[in-house]
Amino acid sequence: MTRVARALWFTSGGNSEIRPVELTDPGPDEVLVRTLFSGVSRGTETLVLRGGVPENQHEVMRAPFQEGDFPWPVKYGYLNVGVVETGPADLVGRTVFCLYPHQTNYVVPVSAVTLVPDAVPAARAVLAGTVETAVNALWDAAPLIGDRIAVVGAGMVGCGVAAVLAKFPGTKIQLVDTDPTRAAVAAALGVDFALPQDAEEGCDLVVHASATEQGLARSLELLVPEGEVIELSWYGDRRVSVPLGEFFHSRRLSVRSSQVGTIGRRNRTYAQRLALALDLLADPVFDALITGESLFDELPDVLPKLADGRIPALCHRIDYRAAHAPGSS
Repeated sequence: MTRVARALWFTSGGNSEIRPVELTDPGPDEVLVRTLFSGVSRGTETLVLRGGVPENQHEVMRAPFQEGDFPWPVKYGYLNVGVVETGPADLVGRTVFCLYPHQTNYVVPVSAVTLVPDAVPAARAVLAGTVETAVNALWDAAPLIGDRIAVVGAGMVGCGVAAVLAKFPGTKIQLVDTDPTRAAVAAALGVDFALPQDAEEGCDLVVHASATEQGLARSLELLVPEGEVIELSWYGDRRVSVPLGEFFHSRRLSVRSSQVGTIGRRNRTYAQRLALALDLLADPVFDALITGESLFDELPDVLPKLADGRIPALCHRIDYRAAHAPGSS
C-alpha cells in the first residue's frame, strides 16, 4: 500500500516548499514513524537555505536521509522525534529520535531510530542532535576538574556545550556572546555570562561556536599559556582569518577542530553517543535552548525569518500535531 506524507524541500536561495512524498509499507527490518516534532538547526539549515555549502563539502555535509543534491532542490534536516506506528512489536507506540528531515511520516531501518527515554519529553528530545554535538566536543576537549572555561558563541550548539559543562565539578564556566539577551539563557543553564569585551581572561579552555572571525580572535585572547580553543564553528563557503601573530606562538596556543561526523572517543559508537545525549536530556534545564515553536505548515515562511534574525532563536521547534489532524492537506 502507498501512503502519502509531506516533506519540506529547500528549493532555491532563501526559498523552500512543502511537497508530497509517497511511502511504501515498511519491510520486516523497518519502521513507519509519525513525526511529533522536529527541530531547526538554525546555523546549518540557514547555510543550506542560502546555498552556502561549499562544493568540496557536498558529500561530507549530506544528512543521513537527505534527498536531492546541494545546492538545491534538497530535502534536509536531522532533528526528528516521532512515534513508531508500524514495525517490531517492541517498538510500536514508542517515541523515537531519528536523524531525519522535516517530514510528517517516514519509513527507515530499525537501526536508524533511537528510543527516547521515558524521562525525556518528546518535545525536548528534538535537542538530541545538538546535545550529541556538545558531548562530542567535550570528548575532544577533555576538560578537567577545576578548569576555567569559556564558551564563545551562545547559539544552539554553544548553549548546548555550556549546559553540559555546567555539570562538571569545580569548573568555572562563562558563556560569551554579543547579544545581551543571552544572559537569561546562561542564568537558566547555571553558568556566567559576559559580553566579549567583558569576558574573563585566563581560561584553560575555550570552546568557540560563534562562526565569526571576531569570536575566534577573542577566544584566543582569553586563553592562558598553552591553552586550547576547540573550534566548533562551521563557516561553510566563507574564509576566515586566524590571528596567528602577536601572542599565538609565545603563549604556545592551540586551535583544534571538533566535528560531530567523527567520534571524539575511539571506544564509543555513534549509537552510544546519541543514547548518552538522550539520557542527558532528562534534565529540564535544556528547555532553555528551545526558544520558539511553529507549525509544520508554517515552515516555508518561518525559515527565512530564522535566517535573517526576524525570529531570534536557539532551537526553533516544529509541531506536527495539526499536520496529522483529519482534513489536513
